[in-house]
Amino acid sequence: MSALSGFTIVRNAVTLDYPIVPAIRSILSICSEVVVNVGRSHDGTRELILGIDDPRIRILDTVWDESSGGATLARETNRAMAACRGRWGLYIQADEVLHESGAELLADRVRSWDRDARVEGLLVDYRHFYGDFHTLATNRHWYRREVRVVRLGSSGIRSFGDAQGFRVGDEMRRVRARVTGAVMFHYGWAQPPAVLRQKHEASKALFGEHLGKLEQRAQAPALEWTPGLRRFPGPHPATAAAWVADRSGGSNGRALGPRRIRPGDVRFYLSDWIERATGVRLFEHRNYVLV
Repeated sequence: MSALSGFTIVRNAVTLDYPIVPAIRSILSICSEVVVNVGRSHDGTRELILGIDDPRIRILDTVWDESSGGATLARETNRAMAACRGRWGLYIQADEVLHESGAELLADRVRSWDRDARVEGLLVDYRHFYGDFHTLATNRHWYRREVRVVRLGSSGIRSFGDAQGFRVGDEMRRVRARVTGAVMFHYGWAQPPAVLRQKHEASKALFGEHLGKLEQRAQAPALEWTPGLRRFPGPHPATAAAWVADRSGGSNGRALGPRRIRPGDVRFYLSDWIERATGVRLFEHRNYVLV
């Protein structure tokens, strides 16, 4: 198999309670190395990563320049990606955990499609947790797939924007990608209100153009209700099970406000009905082209 490198970026993971340890462990089983760009932190983030105690982990000690706003995240992601030695790179964000069944599936697809030059990236499906660890956000505001495995080296692929996706070459072409069926669990909106408020405060330095919205979210007692919430029966990925259990129930329970339907929500219900009937998600934004 062509070597598969993992890469990620993280900063202040302890203060902001990112599941970075479960995230890294969820990809270690199929990666020859995992490069972790650790931005300067004062809460023991570097020690947390070292505590995983695996020789395949390589830490890049960095100082992030926030002057470019959200693009800082893409720049730091590119720095981690450039340090990878494999032919393919598996990208995971600090609040994501790959399900173990998906890890083996991605490894198999890399083997199968390595010689097919048309394939530049592989897609994973998403489970977005919202308000707690047993509620999923599913309306079309939430991306259902994203590129998380890309060709490295001379491919010209790089992270862009706020590091959500990738582009190719100077023309910023979208990545040619294939569906895999692997599942990524996204926990960024699942945590207790106090943790979410800290994250919104921390985001102000990077997303100044959204300062008003971030301040409003930081002051809100709970997450705003949104259409398309569904029950998740479980289970969670094996590497995240203990992390989730420690944050479920009691004072760390549901952080969701009361149901309030607005006129603009009709579009979500309509598109959801069409998607269920046809499999087509209307107005879906894609950072990729299917091949």
